[in-house]
Amino acid sequence: MRFQIDSRSPSPPSEQLADQVRFAVASGRLAPGDRLPSVRALAEEIRINPNTVSRSWRDLEREGVLESRRGDGMFVAAGALKSCRAAADALVKERLARALAEALGAGMSIERVFEIVRNSYSGEKGRSKAS
Repeated sequence: MRFQIDSRSPSPPSEQLADQVRFAVASGRLAPGDRLPSVRALAEEIRINPNTVSRSWRDLEREGVLESRRGDGMFVAAGALKSCRAAADALVKERLARALAEALGAGMSIERVFEIVRNSYSGEKGRSKAS
């Protein structure tokens, strides 16, 4: 799995990284027992401070998403799927609510918003098939 940090995002890098892990677990790209990259290796790969990766891993461990195996690294915890699906649902719901409020505040009709969503989804389906 490849991780990325968006320097333009309002979310701090540690949150972005944690969200990517949660979404990967929720979607099945990461499964219980899968090993995550070491702090040092991931920090070098995505060019962020190792403390940022450590913070993400520590937060996810506290949530029960990851488990540390002394001397072996960080792994996706057995019970991670349920909590990650709930977290992903909550995060997407929050982001959609914010986007909807912006669109309605900009004077768009709800029908126009649905049209934009439908068109975006159609475009995603086309890209998925082409991949």
